[in-house]
Amino acid sequence: MLGALAQETRLAVFRRLVQAGPGGLTPGELSRALEIPPPTLSFHLRALGEAGLVAAEREGRSLRYAPDYDVLNGAVAFLMANCCRAPGRPAPSRGRAKPRSRRARG
Repeated sequence: MLGALAQETRLAVFRRLVQAGPGGLTPGELSRALEIPPPTLSFHLRALGEAGLVAAEREGRSLRYAPDYDVLNGAVAFLMANCCRAPGRPAPSRGRAKPRSRRARG
C-alpha cells in the first residue's frame, strides 16, 4: 500500500478520492479535477486498486472509484500499533491524554 502511495500522481488521486468521500468520483471527474490524461489516470487507478486502496463500483456504463476506508483504517491502525511508538511503550490511547504533573525538583 505504501509503495502505491509513494508515487506522486497516485497520492494525488488517492487524496482527491478521500476528499470526495464515500461516494467517490468517476474517472472523468478525477481526470478533469487533477488534469490527468485518461490513459494515465487509468494506469494509476489500477495500481491503487491492486494495492487495495480503492474500489470501483459499476454505475451504468461507467465506473465510480472510492477509497476503501476499511483497508485504510486497518493500515493506519497497523502503523500506529507497530511503527509509531517506542519499544516497550503501550499503544496510544484513543482518549485525550492527561497532562503530566510537574514535580518540583530540589
